[in-house]
Amino acid sequence: MATRARAAGMACAALAVLWAIAPVEIGAQVRMTVPPQSQPVALTGATIHTVTSGVIENGTILLENGLITAIGTDVDIPAGARVVNAAGKHIYPGLIDAFSTVGIAEIGAVDVSNDVNELGDFNPNVRADVAVNAESRHIGTTRSAGVLTTLTTPGGGLVSGMSSAMALEGWSWEEMSMQSAAALNVNWPNPNPRRFRGFGGFRFGPQEEQPSYEEQVQQLKDFFAEARAYRDAVAAGEEVRSDSRYLAMIPVIDGAIPVVVAADDAAQINDAITWAQEEGVRIVIRGGQDAIHVADRLVAEDIPVILTSTMAAPGRQYEGYDGAYSMPARLHEAGVRFAISGGSGSLYSNRLPFEAGVAVAFGLPEEEALKAVTINPAQFLGLDDRIGSLEPGKQATFLITTGTPLDMTSDIEQAYIQGRELDMNDIQKHFFEKYMEKVRQHMRRVIS
Repeated sequence: MATRARAAGMACAALAVLWAIAPVEIGAQVRMTVPPQSQPVALTGATIHTVTSGVIENGTILLENGLITAIGTDVDIPAGARVVNAAGKHIYPGLIDAFSTVGIAEIGAVDVSNDVNELGDFNPNVRADVAVNAESRHIGTTRSAGVLTTLTTPGGGLVSGMSSAMALEGWSWEEMSMQSAAALNVNWPNPNPRRFRGFGGFRFGPQEEQPSYEEQVQQLKDFFAEARAYRDAVAAGEEVRSDSRYLAMIPVIDGAIPVVVAADDAAQINDAITWAQEEGVRIVIRGGQDAIHVADRLVAEDIPVILTSTMAAPGRQYEGYDGAYSMPARLHEAGVRFAISGGSGSLYSNRLPFEAGVAVAFGLPEEEALKAVTINPAQFLGLDDRIGSLEPGKQATFLITTGTPLDMTSDIEQAYIQGRELDMNDIQKHFFEKYMEKVRQHMRRVIS
């Protein structure tokens, strides 16, 4: 018993040491999740960029219960409200990344930390939000860059599953999820694929021939036909075997949620549009490397595009160096509606403001670049009643900055998500402070 008591005492002492170290070595690496808004908050004296209703100089924005309740130059501040002086600062809506894997991909070299791709070609019942890790370190760095909402997106197969709109604050995926099924993702087949998989386009051993382009498109058509037949049978009261895949397709076929089709080549984009018209579904093109070559049709059919990167090298030898950089400006001039995303990797969602900033440097008006990462993706994906602009009734999700968030010389000093004043710490800030302290200690020793 005495031995056991001594062991227990030693364990408690070790635990006490661990907890003493934790705030410095561990806790500082992880942002603290904050509680929901509990009292009215009024931010005064700021330049407020509403996106949809112009710029308000020396304005006030009032938040109550996670929503914007008033905005303007003559706002009545209720008794008991906390007043924040934001004079000299700018307030912008939180940025939206319309194509992200934040929360479902952590370390590329560690397979078990990545939950993006599912097995099989048809997984419409897969929802990204249920796999989101609320403790992901990428959440903090993404928020520090101004991105407060992501469309976290699964991959793999022809029908990958549902993107989920995630507010980047909360203890769990349930708390973070704004819309579990925001869009169905379809990977349009490649008309010119390599015929065999493996290193350099080949693999050793028996070579497995893949379905042709026509066969894959027909598989996609057949799946939608089966889902439509299932929906009709359910609506007619027929006895059918429950199928989660077909059940997930019903709001897609009914037009309640859009289909985001990954397509880059002009032929892919044209074929995808034709297919969507035949199916009667709402379509958004994602990727759009050749979107400018089918701009007339995109405008005529009012089909928006999510550009997956502006900071990219030319995809073909004959393209100019600025092909991707200037694509947003060219699409804007042609009248195509578009959004800009930060790329598919969770490591790159924090590049979103700079993806839009590059587009400004290559001819896109700044106000249009801001729309491309706020209200445009919100409209394309049916979220504009909650986020994307600063208006009464919308969620209080915004940034307080020293200037435009699209310029890397601006600082994002504070952010709010649904009225919550965020802990702005992240792993990069932690390591900066940690190793700056190392330098300071070294310099003190040298001087002494």
